[in-house]
Amino acid sequence: MASQMEAGLPESPANLARRLGLTFTNLALLTRALTHRSYLNENPNVSEDNERLEFLGDAVLDFIVGAWVYNHCPEMDEGALTRMRSALVRNEQLAEFARRLELGKAMRMGRGEDASGGRERDNLLGSTFEAVVGAIYLEPDLGLPAVERFMEPLLDSVRERVLLRAEIYDPKSHFQEWAQSQKLGTPRYVVVSQSGPDHAKVFEVEVRLKDQAYGRGKGPSKQVAEQVAAEIALETLDIR
Repeated sequence: MASQMEAGLPESPANLARRLGLTFTNLALLTRALTHRSYLNENPNVSEDNERLEFLGDAVLDFIVGAWVYNHCPEMDEGALTRMRSALVRNEQLAEFARRLELGKAMRMGRGEDASGGRERDNLLGSTFEAVVGAIYLEPDLGLPAVERFMEPLLDSVRERVLLRAEIYDPKSHFQEWAQSQKLGTPRYVVVSQSGPDHAKVFEVEVRLKDQAYGRGKGPSKQVAEQVAAEIALETLDIR
């Protein structure tokens, strides 16, 4: 491994899999997960980067982390669960997981991207982590149970710190701060629908700025639905 890095070569996918305790019968999947699009520009024989796996991994993480939060935080209501899940799947948090697993050493990227510090950049590390999760999910001998085992120790290790951050993180306040910094005024929250019996109402709320909708959320109360709408607006705009 050391000689590879000294020679300017990334860690091999096979070595990474061994180091992470993952058995891939299709190493091409893991190789693709580690391949940034800049690598294709300098290696015309390589036809696929990791962006499709990143897309899949993002969806798998939403489910796995959502289930983990639900099972580990029974005292939380829907709004708090949403904030906790959001805090755990933020790119900065995924980049932290990637650093802990030293994924940067195995990433395949173009020389320019590498020279400019791509192996340490949050957005590339977080995206690669998502792609690796997508590859684990697709590997026939691994799948969803393996993703759960892979994620469990990582999530456990940051639970208390992220729980504190999720408790004090207020999406409505954050979105309002952003809107005012962009001189867009104060967000308005409009109930667009409500359904269900009186004892189990579901509210759907849209957050708007200057009559433009930025996010829509559902919840058992208007307050929860507003927080979810603000959170979705922040995610859509990629505001951290």
